[in-house]
Amino acid sequence: MSKKERNAFLSTLFCLLLLIAGKVFMSFSHPAYPLFFILAIVSGGWKQTYEGVSELLKDRTLNVDLLMALAAIGACLIGNWFEGAMLTFIFCLSGALEEYATNKSTKEITALMNVAPNDALKIVDGKHITVPVEELKLGDLVFVPKGKAVPIDGRMLEASSIDESAISGESVPVEKDIHDEAFGGTINLGQAFTLEVTKTSNNTLFAQILRLVENAQNEQSATATFIEKIENVYVKIVLLAVPLMIVFTHFLLGWSFTESFYRGMVLLVVASPCALVASATPATLAAISNGAKKGILFKSGKTLEKLADLRAISFDKTGTLTQGKPRVTDYKTFSDDPIIPQLFFSMERQSTHPLAVAITNFFKDEEALTLQVEEKAGFGLETTYLGQTWQLGKPTEKQQHPLIEQWHEEGKTVVVLSRNQELIALLALMDLPKPYTKEVIAYFQEQEVQTVMLTGDNAGAASYVAQQLGLNDYHGGCLPADKTDFVKQQQKDYTINAMVGDGINDAPALATASVGIAMGEGTDVAMEVSDMVLMKNDLTKLMYSHRLAKKMKKIVRQNIIFSLGVIVLLIASNFLQFLTLPLGVVGHEGSTILVILNGLRMLLPLKELVNLDETKCTTCPLYKAAH
Repeated sequence: MSKKERNAFLSTLFCLLLLIAGKVFMSFSHPAYPLFFILAIVSGGWKQTYEGVSELLKDRTLNVDLLMALAAIGACLIGNWFEGAMLTFIFCLSGALEEYATNKSTKEITALMNVAPNDALKIVDGKHITVPVEELKLGDLVFVPKGKAVPIDGRMLEASSIDESAISGESVPVEKDIHDEAFGGTINLGQAFTLEVTKTSNNTLFAQILRLVENAQNEQSATATFIEKIENVYVKIVLLAVPLMIVFTHFLLGWSFTESFYRGMVLLVVASPCALVASATPATLAAISNGAKKGILFKSGKTLEKLADLRAISFDKTGTLTQGKPRVTDYKTFSDDPIIPQLFFSMERQSTHPLAVAITNFFKDEEALTLQVEEKAGFGLETTYLGQTWQLGKPTEKQQHPLIEQWHEEGKTVVVLSRNQELIALLALMDLPKPYTKEVIAYFQEQEVQTVMLTGDNAGAASYVAQQLGLNDYHGGCLPADKTDFVKQQQKDYTINAMVGDGINDAPALATASVGIAMGEGTDVAMEVSDMVLMKNDLTKLMYSHRLAKKMKKIVRQNIIFSLGVIVLLIASNFLQFLTLPLGVVGHEGSTILVILNGLRMLLPLKELVNLDETKCTTCPLYKAAH
């Protein structure tokens, strides 16, 4: 519990104890009972009164804190000591709960800051020297012991297992190989390893996350901003209405001055917009906290509000809808010779081309042959084995087969293995959709959100992937400017749209869309210009974000309707003269507490809509076939 939160609850507790003591003394008709009520009002209301007066003097604006202080003083002036103290207590309690809601949303960030180490073990001449993380420079070598936090972003020089839950929200450890990137703030669960620093401390992914969420907490949603703007005007209207009511009811309706003044104090309490002011902010902060725990970073509450009203969403293809690296999808051999898969493996393992890596992985269980492989420019690889010439590469004009034409039409890359120019085997590769991509697309379509794919790939590949995933529309051969123009037009047609991407070429479109969504494993530029970031390249988090935003919008709407309804009901009851000040206090401040508690429901995790077991994934047949 923070110092500010602890002080708020202590003030509430002292106020309650003094309130009870005053009630006890009052029941025995002890003359000192008003003193306890005055102390209760001072202990519970001094902070709000100070803030209200400060805002009035500095900013020339009025807020609900001042209204509550005036109402408590007014109640005491007409001898309602208990009612004034009870009003202060409940108002103080609602303030403490709001403080709790605010602090709850920052606890995830505080936890992250505690995870990030301040010191690192720098390797100098083979020795481990403890230095502040801020002093590390690019290229420095750092030793990371088992069970300790990685101090800074860098390139791993040994393999290990890393817990990245603090950054991605993913609880399953990630197996990292040599040359993989490790992020500061993550935990080394495997063996100790050496890290080569690739980013300074203020530019790490961890530092970016902290800045993003802190900014999100400081930037209010559009609804909260609007409510804050009308608060000053609303309070002025209430302060004007109270004396007018006293005068009107006393001189025109013939009420006694005591009754008119009493009703004026009740109006001062029940017309105050405390619940309305608390309708949006606690729910928004709780939603931001909920997202942070799941590895979803919202840069502001406005992003959540826009996401709830989403009508169209565009996806980049490579690295967003697909895995960003080719996989073997089809394999056809025209010979039973067991040497064929061995040749595929043995020839491609000598190349570093992405296609070669994919083919090597496909045939990784085969025995390696000792070959002299020559690279033929514009074609592929060639070797001589057992007196025969073997060639591996793209099809030539002479090599015709129905499968080659079919796979090309499906946007796949075709590789042929030939022996003395004779076609022996065919193999097709493709950048496959990520698991659950089809489920995510189906979800947005169920929500009546238009789904579109924008890609720089050829029309054949774009068409086939769009068909497999069930997208509403697709556009192939897109340059960055083309994506931006499409997003602009989409915004005109659907008002609220989103763009999801991960590359530098997606940055202009991300910045143009109503909601720019960057994949966390993408480029820094994409993360910088976007409105929200999915820290793990997991599209199911996008689905979770949309549901979280819709739930927040629903709760905020409930809060606004409920708070306004309570105010109208209490004002009407006051004019009918059957609402007492204690009941007005309970009704008004009770509604504020209920509104805050309703907003705190946003802290509860949403139920996952998909089973994250890839063996049960129903994504397109391409993905299932490759697994």
